Amino acid sequence: MGLRERFQAGLARQLGHPSGLRGRFVGSALNRRNREAVVKAVAALELSGAERALDIGFGGGLGLGLLLRKAATVQGVEISKTMLDRARGTFRREIAAGRLVLSEGPMTALPLDDGSADAIVTTNTVYFVDDLAAAFAEVARVLAPGGRFVLGIGDPELMGRARMLTDNGFRIRPVAEIEAALAAAGLGSSRHERFAHRGLGFHLLVTGK
Repeated sequence: MGLRERFQAGLARQLGHPSGLRGRFVGSALNRRNREAVVKAVAALELSGAERALDIGFGGGLGLGLLLRKAATVQGVEISKTMLDRARGTFRREIAAGRLVLSEGPMTALPLDDGSADAIVTTNTVYFVDDLAAAFAEVARVLAPGGRFVLGIGDPELMGRARMLTDNGFRIRPVAEIEAALAAAGLGSSRHERFAHRGLGFHLLVTGK
């Protein structure tokens, strides 16, 4: 493997699971690069201010900050200890006040009670999930009746052309496959939004129970 290939493989690993000092830089970069997508995903939840919101795989923490402005309480679940430590430092006041609770765990085994979230958002996470059925079953379990779930993904057709991603573990699935998995978990799609984002395009799948 050449120098370029090693760099791309390392970057792909960091995107899926940021760690160490390099991971902290990746977290900051993700906040900048994904700002428009995260802002639109949080807006699609249409929060009233009374909800218990959850951000799954919050990465650099941009979504947590947006949710804290719009929801009554916020939970965040993340597999990366580096991103958890970063968020704990950034939002120490909100954590101390009890408005934010952060937990470590994968999307396929959320460390939360049944029906404990009224609004759930996740962006750019399902590329790193092997068992999509298990992940969406967990979302459905945690989502309260009448709640809303917003899933954000880059355009699969365009992402599939990026060798750095497909050669390094990214699971690029067609939108139709993801919608079918959501429906099988009892999360029927109520809206599908598309918009241009960083030259790749982006999809928001808005679902609920």
